Amino acid sequence: MELAAVMTRASAAAVDIVRGVRPGDFGGRTPCQEMTVGALVNHLILWTAVRGHAAGLRQSPPEQVAEGYDFTAEPDWAERYAERSAAAAAVWSEPRAWAGETGLTGGGLMPAPFVGGILLCEWLLHGWDLAVATGQDLRVDDDLAAAVYENVAARAETARRYGVFGPEVAVPRAAPLFDRALGLAGRDPSWKRGT
Repeated sequence: MELAAVMTRASAAAVDIVRGVRPGDFGGRTPCQEMTVGALVNHLILWTAVRGHAAGLRQSPPEQVAEGYDFTAEPDWAERYAERSAAAAAVWSEPRAWAGETGLTGGGLMPAPFVGGILLCEWLLHGWDLAVATGQDLRVDDDLAAAVYENVAARAETARRYGVFGPEVAVPRAAPLFDRALGLAGRDPSWKRGT
């Protein structure tokens, strides 16, 4: 599947969830055991900007902030995220963004499709993490589910080796494709807030 065709919808799905996060949610647990809701929102904001910049380097460079910076302390943080996410999606929706190699943080080059695939996973996997942690529903259509499943399946073993994904969670083959992608990425599709 051509991922360029789904990036705008993936971004919009994540933005809807981020807009639904309230300050009272920030201390809550998420399926990412090491991150609270607030930490996960900040992670998503940071890495959406960095990976958007990586695609063709046509955007202004992302703010020089490190993991741990609190974007949610800024006024209108959710709308600023929506703008960053839409800008990243626009760049990655162009086929030329997927050609050749690109860098993320000055630490070397990687194949552009690998970097774009990471951004897709950020939007949909972390979008789901935030959704279930805050009592929301992430909207994932069939094309998005297929795109993220193919992407996760292609990188799951490597991601597990580097601690990016947790151990695979068994999900029935008859389960929805997005649930199967979650399982491959080390997430339990039945995870609920407060459990």
